[in-house]
Amino acid sequence: SPVAETFRVIQGAMSDEYVRATQGVFQFELSGDDGGTWYIDLKTKGGSAGVGKPPVTADVVMSMSSADFVKMFTGKLKPIVAFMSGKLSVKSDMVLAMNLEKML
Repeated sequence: SPVAETFRVIQGAMSDEYVRATQGVFQFELSGDDGGTWYIDLKTKGGSAGVGKPPVTADVVMSMSSADFVKMFTGKLKPIVAFMSGKLSVKSDMVLAMNLEKML
């Protein structure tokens, strides 16, 4: 699925340096095809990404459609545009959420 493929690419792009620089855990609540709960852990050594709840408590929870998620991570939808247009809702640490944009 496009969502699973996106998370596979994210997992492959992780580095210890990026984890050290970010220090955050992101949970995604995706609606639509291949929706559900997914995560990106940029706090635990080495980092990880995948389906389900993160291994540690999330610092940021983002809710959006799976289609918009894929668009966002492939550069077709800017996170700030998604947020301002109501396609993306962010709970908790907004500053950390902005740090994730650097990874895109």
